[in-house]
Amino acid sequence: MDPLAPLLELSEVADALENARANVDRMLWHEAFRGGDELVASEVALHSASATLALEGYDCDVERLRDKDFDDPVVAGAVRVVEALPAMAAVWAASPRFVLAKLHLLATRDFPDAGTDFEPGRIEVDQSGSARINALCALITNPTKEIPAAMAAAVVHGELLAVRPFPVANNLVARAAARLALASKGLDPKLLITVDAGHLERQPEYVGAQRAWSTGTPDGVRSWLKHYGKALEAGAAETLQICTELMKDAE
Repeated sequence: MDPLAPLLELSEVADALENARANVDRMLWHEAFRGGDELVASEVALHSASATLALEGYDCDVERLRDKDFDDPVVAGAVRVVEALPAMAAVWAASPRFVLAKLHLLATRDFPDAGTDFEPGRIEVDQSGSARINALCALITNPTKEIPAAMAAAVVHGELLAVRPFPVANNLVARAAARLALASKGLDPKLLITVDAGHLERQPEYVGAQRAWSTGTPDGVRSWLKHYGKALEAGAAETLQICTELMKDAE
């Protein structure tokens, strides 16, 4: 039995994750994908980078990112992370610790205090945190079919937020890792869900639910898992909007 299976028994969790999966499935039938998904994926990457930066307090809209109209190292790092995700999706399930380090290195290598106040790519946790990271990596490298992809991604995201293995840019890395979990588990293999926009749309809930997860109580865990399902739904809706806009531009 998968150690995460009992979480599906928490009230409303299974329904929230199943509703998210159904919405993602409907998204993937949009006519914008009929000629290939490269253009949609490119737009989703821009919107995802903008959203994850907004969650960090940075106002950098899609057009600025498209035009590369930025010089802030945080913005540049977030863009590098999002651009690197497709190449890392196949590596995640086999070497999650390596991927986490690589994501952090990409995010922070140009920070002015890199190499002095912190080491880019280095996980820094106490003994308890180390045990939790080891357990998380074990869950990733030894998956079962019992747990839906949304559950796996939510746990990855929640644990990285709670344990904070990186002293800076941790939340950015956590969101990217969760997207890789969705990809490796087959729900979003081509990274087409704008899930970070879903978190941004529900930002107060996102912040509150991640704190709730950190308590480890059944209510706290349920709050985070339900939020994750809702964020996936909102992210799928954002991708549908992107598809609609692309179709209009093509007319």
